[in-house]
Amino acid sequence: MIEIAGQNYSLSDPLVIVVLAVAAALLLIFMMLVLGLRATNRSAQLAEPLAQQLAVLGQSVQALGQGQEQLRGGLQHVSETQANAQVQMIQTVETRLGAVQQHMNDRLADNAMRSQRAMAEMQERMKESLYGSSKQTATSLTQLQERLKMIDKAQDNITKLSGDVLSLQDILSNKQTRGAFGEIQLNDIVSKALPADSYVLQKTLSNGKRADCLIHLPNPPGPIVIDSKFPLEAYEALIGARNEAELKSAVQLFRSSVRKHINDIAEKYVIEGETADGALMFLPSEAVYAELHAKFSELVQEGFSKRVWIVSPTTCMATLNTMRAILKDARMREQAGAIRKELGLLHKDVERLGDRVANLDRHFGQAAKDISEIKISADKAGRRAQRLDNFDFEELAPEETANVVPLSKPDV
Repeated sequence: MIEIAGQNYSLSDPLVIVVLAVAAALLLIFMMLVLGLRATNRSAQLAEPLAQQLAVLGQSVQALGQGQEQLRGGLQHVSETQANAQVQMIQTVETRLGAVQQHMNDRLADNAMRSQRAMAEMQERMKESLYGSSKQTATSLTQLQERLKMIDKAQDNITKLSGDVLSLQDILSNKQTRGAFGEIQLNDIVSKALPADSYVLQKTLSNGKRADCLIHLPNPPGPIVIDSKFPLEAYEALIGARNEAELKSAVQLFRSSVRKHINDIAEKYVIEGETADGALMFLPSEAVYAELHAKFSELVQEGFSKRVWIVSPTTCMATLNTMRAILKDARMREQAGAIRKELGLLHKDVERLGDRVANLDRHFGQAAKDISEIKISADKAGRRAQRLDNFDFEELAPEETANVVPLSKPDV
Protein backbone atom coordinates (compact mmCIF):
# COMPACT_ATOMS: atom_id res chain seq x y z
CA MET A 1 0.00 0.00 0.00
CA ILE A 2 1.24 3.52 -0.94
CA GLU A 3 -0.25 6.67 0.60
CA ILE A 4 -0.21 9.69 -1.81
CA ALA A 5 -1.95 12.97 -0.92
CA GLY A 6 -3.93 11.22 1.80
CA GLN A 7 -5.07 8.46 -0.56
CA ASN A 8 -4.03 4.82 -0.23
CA TYR A 9 -3.09 2.99 -3.42
CA SER A 10 -2.34 -0.68 -3.87
CA LEU A 11 0.81 -1.77 -5.73
CA SER A 12 -1.28 -4.27 -7.66
CA ASP A 13 -3.50 -1.52 -9.04
CA PRO A 14 -2.85 -0.96 -12.85
CA LEU A 15 -2.92 2.79 -12.49
CA VAL A 16 -0.26 2.64 -9.81
CA ILE A 17 1.83 0.41 -12.04
CA VAL A 18 1.48 2.91 -14.95
CA VAL A 19 2.38 5.80 -12.67
CA LEU A 20 5.47 3.94 -11.42
CA ALA A 21 6.45 3.12 -14.99
CA VAL A 22 6.11 6.78 -15.95
CA ALA A 23 8.15 7.80 -12.90
CA ALA A 24 10.81 5.27 -13.84
CA ALA A 25 10.82 6.61 -17.40
CA LEU A 26 11.16 10.14 -16.13
CA LEU A 27 14.01 9.08 -13.92
CA LEU A 28 15.63 7.40 -16.85
CA ILE A 29 15.12 10.51 -18.99
CA PHE A 30 16.54 12.62 -16.20
CA MET A 31 19.56 10.38 -16.05
CA MET A 32 19.84 10.57 -19.80
CA LEU A 33 19.67 14.36 -19.64
CA VAL A 34 22.42 14.36 -17.12
CA LEU A 35 24.42 12.08 -19.29
CA GLY A 36 23.59 14.26 -22.31
CA LEU A 37 24.70 17.42 -20.58
CA ARG A 38 27.93 15.69 -19.77
CA ALA A 39 28.24 14.63 -23.33
CA THR A 40 27.39 18.06 -24.83
CA ASN A 41 30.95 18.89 -25.06
CA ARG A 42 31.64 15.67 -26.88
CA SER A 43 29.03 15.85 -29.52
CA ALA A 44 27.74 19.31 -30.17
CA GLN A 45 26.29 18.14 -33.38
CA LEU A 46 24.10 15.80 -31.58
CA ALA A 47 22.67 18.62 -29.36
CA GLU A 48 20.02 19.75 -31.72
CA PRO A 49 18.50 16.25 -32.28
CA LEU A 50 18.87 15.73 -28.62
CA ALA A 51 17.06 19.02 -28.00
CA GLN A 52 14.40 17.95 -30.34
CA GLN A 53 14.21 14.66 -28.63
CA LEU A 54 14.16 16.49 -25.36
CA ALA A 55 11.36 18.72 -26.65
CA VAL A 56 9.49 15.61 -27.79
CA LEU A 57 10.34 14.01 -24.54
CA GLY A 58 9.11 17.13 -22.72
CA GLN A 59 5.88 16.96 -24.64
CA SER A 60 5.64 13.30 -23.75
CA VAL A 61 6.38 14.15 -20.16
CA GLN A 62 3.74 16.89 -20.28
CA ALA A 63 1.31 14.44 -21.85
CA LEU A 64 2.27 12.00 -19.14
CA GLY A 65 1.69 14.74 -16.54
CA GLN A 66 -1.68 15.46 -18.03
CA GLY A 67 -2.44 11.74 -18.04
CA GLN A 68 -1.26 11.59 -14.47
CA GLU A 69 -3.57 14.48 -13.60
CA GLN A 70 -6.40 12.74 -15.37
CA LEU A 71 -5.48 9.51 -13.58
CA ARG A 72 -5.39 11.38 -10.31
CA GLY A 73 -8.83 12.89 -11.07
CA GLY A 74 -10.15 9.44 -12.00
CA LEU A 75 -8.69 7.96 -8.85
CA GLN A 76 -10.23 10.78 -6.80
CA HIS A 77 -13.58 10.26 -8.56
CA VAL A 78 -13.34 6.57 -7.95
CA SER A 79 -12.45 7.18 -4.32
CA GLU A 80 -15.29 9.68 -3.98
CA THR A 81 -17.67 7.28 -5.69
CA GLN A 82 -16.45 4.49 -3.43
CA ALA A 83 -16.80 6.76 -0.39
CA ASN A 84 -20.33 7.77 -1.48
CA ALA A 85 -21.18 4.14 -2.11
CA GLN A 86 -19.81 3.26 1.32
CA VAL A 87 -21.79 6.10 2.88
CA GLN A 88 -24.96 5.03 1.04
CA MET A 89 -24.28 1.45 1.98
CA ILE A 90 -23.73 2.47 5.57
CA GLN A 91 -26.89 4.59 5.51
CA THR A 92 -28.83 1.74 3.89
CA VAL A 93 -27.45 -0.70 6.41
CA GLU A 94 -28.22 1.72 9.23
CA THR A 95 -31.72 2.25 7.84
CA ARG A 96 -32.28 -1.46 7.51
CA LEU A 97 -30.74 -2.06 10.90
CA GLY A 98 -33.05 0.63 12.31
CA ALA A 99 -36.04 -0.97 10.61
CA VAL A 100 -34.97 -4.40 11.79
CA GLN A 101 -34.33 -3.02 15.28
CA GLN A 102 -37.72 -1.28 15.25
CA HIS A 103 -39.34 -4.48 14.00
CA MET A 104 -37.53 -6.41 16.69
CA ASN A 105 -38.56 -3.85 19.28
CA ASP A 106 -42.16 -4.08 18.08
CA ARG A 107 -41.99 -7.87 18.16
CA LEU A 108 -40.43 -7.79 21.59
CA ALA A 109 -43.07 -5.34 22.82
CA ASP A 110 -45.81 -7.48 21.28
CA ASN A 111 -44.31 -10.60 22.82
CA ALA A 112 -44.00 -8.79 26.13
CA MET A 113 -47.67 -7.75 25.94
CA ARG A 114 -48.70 -11.27 25.02
CA SER A 115 -46.55 -12.70 27.79
CA GLN A 116 -48.04 -10.18 30.20
CA ARG A 117 -51.59 -11.05 29.12
CA ALA A 118 -50.77 -14.75 29.26
CA MET A 119 -49.28 -14.29 32.72
CA ALA A 120 -52.35 -12.30 33.79
CA GLU A 121 -54.68 -14.99 32.40
CA MET A 122 -52.58 -17.69 34.00
CA GLN A 123 -52.64 -15.84 37.31
CA GLU A 124 -56.42 -15.44 36.99
CA ARG A 125 -56.82 -19.14 36.19
CA MET A 126 -54.52 -20.03 39.03
CA LYS A 127 -56.56 -17.79 41.35
CA GLU A 128 -59.78 -19.40 40.16
CA SER A 129 -58.24 -22.84 40.41
CA LEU A 130 -56.89 -22.07 43.86
CA TYR A 131 -60.25 -20.62 44.88
CA GLY A 132 -62.07 -23.67 43.49
CA SER A 133 -59.55 -25.97 45.11
CA SER A 134 -59.88 -24.15 48.42
CA LYS A 135 -63.66 -24.27 48.12
CA GLN A 136 -63.59 -27.96 47.24
CA THR A 137 -61.15 -28.55 50.05
CA ALA A 138 -63.44 -26.73 52.46
CA THR A 139 -66.41 -28.72 51.17
CA SER A 140 -64.44 -31.94 51.41
CA LEU A 141 -63.35 -31.04 54.93
CA THR A 142 -66.96 -30.27 55.85
CA GLN A 143 -68.12 -33.56 54.36
CA LEU A 144 -65.25 -35.31 56.09
CA GLN A 145 -66.26 -33.76 59.39
CA GLU A 146 -69.85 -34.84 58.82
CA ARG A 147 -68.70 -38.34 57.94
CA LEU A 148 -66.47 -38.37 61.00
CA LYS A 149 -69.48 -37.34 63.06
CA MET A 150 -71.48 -40.13 61.46
CA ILE A 151 -68.63 -42.54 62.14
CA ASP A 152 -68.50 -41.36 65.74
CA LYS A 153 -72.23 -41.79 65.98
CA ALA A 154 -71.99 -45.24 64.39
CA GLN A 155 -69.19 -46.09 66.78
CA ASP A 156 -71.36 -44.97 69.67
CA ASN A 157 -74.16 -47.13 68.29
CA ILE A 158 -71.75 -50.04 67.94
CA THR A 159 -70.59 -49.51 71.50
CA LYS A 160 -74.18 -49.35 72.64
CA LEU A 161 -75.00 -52.42 70.55
CA SER A 162 -72.04 -54.21 72.07
CA GLY A 163 -73.40 -53.36 75.48
CA ASP A 164 -76.84 -54.54 74.39
CA VAL A 165 -75.32 -57.77 73.09
CA LEU A 166 -73.50 -58.27 76.37
CA SER A 167 -76.69 -57.54 78.25
CA LEU A 168 -78.51 -59.96 75.93
CA GLN A 169 -75.90 -62.59 76.69
CA ASP A 170 -76.39 -61.90 80.38
CA ILE A 171 -80.11 -62.25 79.89
CA LEU A 172 -79.79 -65.51 77.96
CA SER A 173 -77.29 -66.92 80.44
CA ASN A 174 -79.84 -66.66 83.28
CA LYS A 175 -82.80 -69.00 83.14
CA GLN A 176 -85.28 -66.60 84.72
CA THR A 177 -84.20 -63.61 82.61
CA ARG A 178 -84.15 -65.81 79.53
CA GLY A 179 -87.72 -66.83 80.22
CA ALA A 180 -88.69 -63.18 80.69
CA PHE A 181 -86.97 -62.33 77.39
CA GLY A 182 -88.97 -65.05 75.60
CA GLU A 183 -92.18 -63.82 77.23
CA ILE A 184 -91.48 -60.24 76.12
CA GLN A 185 -90.76 -61.35 72.56
CA LEU A 186 -93.92 -63.50 72.53
CA ASN A 187 -95.96 -60.63 73.97
CA ASP A 188 -94.68 -58.32 71.23
CA ILE A 189 -95.58 -60.78 68.47
CA VAL A 190 -99.03 -61.61 69.89
CA SER A 191 -99.91 -57.96 70.49
CA LYS A 192 -99.12 -57.14 66.84
CA ALA A 193 -101.04 -60.11 65.40
CA LEU A 194 -104.20 -60.40 67.53
CA PRO A 195 -106.79 -58.04 69.05
CA ALA A 196 -106.27 -57.20 72.70
CA ASP A 197 -109.44 -58.97 73.85
CA SER A 198 -108.57 -62.26 72.15
CA TYR A 199 -105.68 -63.35 74.41
CA VAL A 200 -104.55 -63.28 78.05
CA LEU A 201 -100.98 -63.23 79.33
CA GLN A 202 -99.88 -65.18 82.39
CA LYS A 203 -103.23 -66.95 82.68
CA THR A 204 -103.60 -69.37 85.61
CA LEU A 205 -105.35 -72.59 84.59
CA SER A 206 -107.54 -74.88 86.68
CA ASN A 207 -104.58 -77.14 87.48
CA GLY A 208 -102.71 -74.21 89.03
CA LYS A 209 -100.23 -73.87 86.16
CA ARG A 210 -99.61 -70.43 84.73
CA ALA A 211 -99.60 -70.17 80.93
CA ASP A 212 -97.43 -67.56 79.27
CA CYS A 213 -100.21 -66.77 76.77
CA LEU A 214 -103.73 -68.12 76.36
CA ILE A 215 -105.53 -67.39 73.10
CA HIS A 216 -109.33 -67.56 73.18
CA LEU A 217 -110.15 -69.58 70.07
CA PRO A 218 -113.71 -70.77 69.45
CA ASN A 219 -114.64 -74.44 69.85
CA PRO A 220 -113.19 -76.29 68.13
CA PRO A 221 -110.32 -76.20 68.89
CA GLY A 222 -110.89 -73.99 71.95
CA PRO A 223 -108.44 -71.87 73.96
CA ILE A 224 -104.83 -72.70 73.12
CA VAL A 225 -101.70 -72.09 75.25
CA ILE A 226 -98.34 -70.75 74.03
CA ASP A 227 -95.28 -71.50 76.19
CA SER A 228 -92.14 -69.38 75.77
CA LYS A 229 -89.71 -70.89 78.33
CA PHE A 230 -87.55 -72.95 76.00
CA PRO A 231 -84.30 -74.35 77.56
CA LEU A 232 -81.33 -72.87 75.68
CA GLU A 233 -78.52 -74.37 77.81
CA ALA A 234 -78.47 -77.57 75.81
CA TYR A 235 -78.41 -75.65 72.50
CA GLU A 236 -75.55 -73.45 73.70
CA ALA A 237 -73.62 -76.56 74.73
CA LEU A 238 -74.33 -78.06 71.30
CA ILE A 239 -73.05 -74.98 69.50
CA GLY A 240 -69.99 -74.63 71.75
CA ALA A 241 -68.84 -78.24 71.50
CA ARG A 242 -65.13 -78.39 70.66
CA ASN A 243 -64.60 -82.11 70.14
CA GLU A 244 -66.49 -85.26 69.33
CA ALA A 245 -67.12 -86.24 72.95
CA GLU A 246 -68.53 -82.83 73.87
CA LEU A 247 -70.66 -82.85 70.72
CA LYS A 248 -72.08 -86.27 71.53
CA SER A 249 -72.85 -85.27 75.11
CA ALA A 250 -74.42 -81.99 73.95
CA VAL A 251 -76.61 -83.81 71.41
CA GLN A 252 -77.91 -86.17 74.11
CA LEU A 253 -78.52 -83.25 76.49
CA PHE A 254 -80.32 -81.25 73.81
CA ARG A 255 -82.50 -84.20 72.81
CA SER A 256 -83.45 -85.02 76.41
CA SER A 257 -84.11 -81.33 77.28
CA VAL A 258 -86.39 -80.78 74.29
CA ARG A 259 -88.22 -84.05 74.88
CA LYS A 260 -88.78 -83.17 78.54
CA HIS A 261 -90.03 -79.70 77.63
CA ILE A 262 -92.48 -81.17 75.12
CA ASN A 263 -93.80 -83.58 77.74
CA ASP A 264 -94.12 -80.79 80.32
CA ILE A 265 -96.13 -78.64 77.92
CA ALA A 266 -98.39 -81.56 77.02
CA GLU A 267 -99.03 -82.31 80.71
CA LYS A 268 -99.44 -78.74 81.97
CA TYR A 269 -101.23 -76.89 79.22
CA VAL A 270 -103.43 -79.49 77.50
CA ILE A 271 -106.52 -79.84 79.70
CA GLU A 272 -109.59 -81.60 78.38
CA GLY A 273 -112.65 -79.40 78.41
CA GLU A 274 -110.67 -76.29 79.29
CA THR A 275 -108.05 -75.84 76.60
CA ALA A 276 -107.52 -77.08 73.09
CA ASP A 277 -106.17 -80.55 72.51
CA GLY A 278 -102.78 -79.06 71.67
CA ALA A 279 -100.35 -76.29 72.65
CA LEU A 280 -97.62 -74.19 71.06
CA MET A 281 -93.95 -74.28 72.09
CA PHE A 282 -92.40 -70.90 71.21
CA LEU A 283 -88.69 -70.80 70.30
CA PRO A 284 -87.25 -67.28 70.60
CA SER A 285 -84.54 -68.04 68.01
CA GLU A 286 -84.78 -68.97 64.33
CA ALA A 287 -81.40 -70.74 64.61
CA VAL A 288 -82.71 -73.13 67.27
CA TYR A 289 -85.80 -73.77 65.15
CA ALA A 290 -83.70 -74.53 62.07
CA GLU A 291 -81.30 -76.76 64.05
CA LEU A 292 -84.19 -78.67 65.57
CA HIS A 293 -85.90 -79.34 62.23
CA ALA A 294 -82.63 -80.08 60.40
CA LYS A 295 -80.98 -82.53 62.83
CA PHE A 296 -83.66 -83.55 65.32
CA SER A 297 -86.70 -84.23 63.21
CA GLU A 298 -87.70 -87.11 65.54
CA LEU A 299 -88.29 -84.58 68.31
CA VAL A 300 -90.55 -82.61 65.99
CA GLN A 301 -92.47 -85.79 65.26
CA GLU A 302 -92.78 -86.51 68.98
CA GLY A 303 -94.15 -83.01 69.44
CA PHE A 304 -96.74 -83.68 66.71
CA SER A 305 -97.75 -86.94 68.42
CA LYS A 306 -98.23 -85.14 71.74
CA ARG A 307 -100.06 -82.20 70.10
CA VAL A 308 -97.25 -79.78 70.88
CA TRP A 309 -96.58 -77.54 67.88
CA ILE A 310 -93.09 -76.00 67.72
CA VAL A 311 -93.03 -72.45 66.34
CA SER A 312 -90.33 -69.80 65.78
CA PRO A 313 -90.95 -66.03 65.71
CA THR A 314 -91.70 -66.18 61.97
CA THR A 315 -93.93 -69.25 62.03
CA CYS A 316 -95.59 -68.00 65.20
CA MET A 317 -96.58 -64.80 63.40
CA ALA A 318 -98.02 -66.85 60.52
CA THR A 319 -99.91 -69.08 62.96
CA LEU A 320 -101.30 -66.10 64.84
CA ASN A 321 -102.49 -64.53 61.58
CA THR A 322 -104.36 -67.77 60.84
CA MET A 323 -105.86 -67.65 64.35
CA ARG A 324 -106.88 -64.07 63.70
CA ALA A 325 -108.78 -65.18 60.62
CA ILE A 326 -110.47 -67.91 62.69
CA LEU A 327 -111.43 -65.40 65.39
CA LYS A 328 -112.79 -63.05 62.76
CA ASP A 329 -114.86 -65.85 61.23
CA ALA A 330 -116.15 -66.92 64.67
CA ARG A 331 -117.15 -63.38 65.54
CA MET A 332 -118.91 -63.07 62.24
CA ARG A 333 -120.81 -66.30 62.99
CA GLU A 334 -121.74 -64.89 66.42
CA GLN A 335 -123.08 -61.80 64.76
CA ALA A 336 -124.84 -63.73 61.99
CA GLY A 337 -128.27 -63.62 63.77
CA ALA A 338 -128.06 -59.91 64.36
CA ILE A 339 -126.90 -59.43 60.81
CA ARG A 340 -129.84 -61.54 59.52
CA LYS A 341 -132.31 -59.51 61.63
CA GLU A 342 -130.85 -56.27 60.37
CA LEU A 343 -131.05 -57.60 56.81
CA GLY A 344 -134.78 -58.37 57.32
CA LEU A 345 -135.41 -54.87 58.59
CA LEU A 346 -133.34 -53.50 55.73
CA HIS A 347 -135.49 -55.53 53.30
CA LYS A 348 -138.69 -54.07 54.77
CA ASP A 349 -137.23 -50.59 54.60
CA VAL A 350 -136.34 -51.18 50.95
CA GLU A 351 -139.89 -52.39 50.17
CA ARG A 352 -141.36 -49.37 51.95
CA LEU A 353 -139.00 -47.14 50.04
CA GLY A 354 -140.15 -48.79 46.77
CA ASP A 355 -143.82 -48.12 47.60
CA ARG A 356 -143.09 -44.53 48.44
CA VAL A 357 -141.11 -44.09 45.26
CA ALA A 358 -144.05 -45.54 43.28
CA ASN A 359 -146.46 -43.14 44.98
CA LEU A 360 -144.09 -40.28 44.32
CA ASP A 361 -143.80 -41.36 40.70
CA ARG A 362 -147.59 -41.47 40.43
CA HIS A 363 -147.85 -38.00 41.93
CA PHE A 364 -145.19 -36.78 39.54
CA GLY A 365 -147.13 -38.31 36.62
CA GLN A 366 -150.38 -36.62 37.68
CA ALA A 367 -148.55 -33.35 38.20
CA ALA A 368 -146.99 -33.67 34.76
CA LYS A 369 -150.40 -34.34 33.23
CA ASP A 370 -151.91 -31.33 35.01
CA ILE A 371 -149.02 -29.17 33.87
CA SER A 372 -149.52 -30.37 30.28
CA GLU A 373 -153.27 -29.51 30.39
CA ILE A 374 -152.47 -26.12 31.94
CA LYS A 375 -149.98 -25.52 29.16
CA ILE A 376 -152.63 -26.38 26.51
CA SER A 377 -155.16 -23.98 28.10
CA ALA A 378 -152.53 -21.27 28.30
CA ASP A 379 -151.72 -21.74 24.60
CA LYS A 380 -155.40 -21.43 23.68
CA ALA A 381 -155.85 -18.33 25.81
CA GLY A 382 -152.77 -16.83 24.19
CA ARG A 383 -154.08 -17.45 20.69
CA ARG A 384 -157.49 -15.91 21.55
CA ALA A 385 -155.79 -12.88 23.06
CA GLN A 386 -153.73 -12.48 19.91
CA ARG A 387 -156.83 -12.60 17.73
CA LEU A 388 -158.53 -9.99 19.90
CA ASP A 389 -155.46 -7.82 19.69
CA ASN A 390 -155.53 -7.97 15.87
CA PHE A 391 -159.31 -7.32 15.63
CA ASP A 392 -160.37 -4.05 13.71
CA PHE A 393 -163.72 -2.53 14.58
CA GLU A 394 -163.65 0.00 11.69
CA GLU A 395 -163.66 -2.53 8.95
CA LEU A 396 -166.46 -5.05 9.40
CA ALA A 397 -167.55 -7.29 6.63
CA PRO A 398 -171.33 -7.20 5.62
CA GLU A 399 -171.83 -10.71 6.73
CA GLU A 400 -170.21 -9.91 10.05
CA THR A 401 -172.55 -6.87 10.68
CA ALA A 402 -175.55 -9.15 10.76
CA ASN A 403 -174.10 -10.90 13.71
CA VAL A 404 -173.57 -7.64 15.61
CA VAL A 405 -176.20 -6.94 18.28
CA PRO A 406 -177.77 -3.50 17.66
CA LEU A 407 -177.64 -0.92 20.39
CA SER A 408 -181.06 0.45 21.35
CA LYS A 409 -182.10 3.01 23.83
CA PRO A 410 -183.98 1.65 26.79
CA ASP A 411 -187.62 2.43 27.13
CA VAL A 412 -188.35 5.18 29.54
